[in-house]
Amino acid sequence: MIVFDQVSKRYEGGYTALAGVGFEIERGELVVLSGHSGAGKSTLLKLIPVLERPTSGVVRIGGQDVSSLPKRAIPYLRRNLGLIMQESRLLFDRNVFDNVMLPLVITGHPPRDAARRAAAALEHVGLRGRDREMPAGLSGGEQQRVAIARAIVNKPSILIADEPTAHLDTDYAREIAALFASFREAGVTVLVSTHDEALFAADRPRRLVLRKGQLIEGGVVQEVAA
Repeated sequence: MIVFDQVSKRYEGGYTALAGVGFEIERGELVVLSGHSGAGKSTLLKLIPVLERPTSGVVRIGGQDVSSLPKRAIPYLRRNLGLIMQESRLLFDRNVFDNVMLPLVITGHPPRDAARRAAAALEHVGLRGRDREMPAGLSGGEQQRVAIARAIVNKPSILIADEPTAHLDTDYAREIAALFASFREAGVTVLVSTHDEALFAADRPRRLVLRKGQLIEGGVVQEVAA
């Protein structure tokens, strides 16, 4: 489903964010990505939806090499991905329902089916009946739930989350972690980076651990010269 083959990412100025990273994630796996601040977690996640491209190596999604994917093809790739960032990135001038509907509106989904999907996504994350509220009136945990509903409204096969519980208290963080586990049970491939692996311990996820851009647990480590 997701394959990284000796992937490296270097930025201008010589900074190496990832060095020779190799691993494979199977369909329906729940994988937790961890590592110190600056280890390369966010960079790794951004390579999957082609928010970044590798300097070398290959990233494959469903057998397709996305490392050199033409720009015109990227939106089609992202329709099969759900992406959740540290910040909810909600539109605060639109209500909860309109925020969740946004991906379907952008892709020209039929309005009636789009509304049904948005309602189902909100129910899945525990926000049934809150659809007409504005994001500013929600707690941080509830805003993150809206972001998750927006990420799953397209029924993606892969869900990617970058520190989704970073700014939440313990109770909210546990609830969000439980949501990701439920997606895995529904057959979605889930890759989530976190600073608190204990949140997912009960679900026995597979672990990928980064240190200074190298994968030290969960895959093949490729030594790369500086």
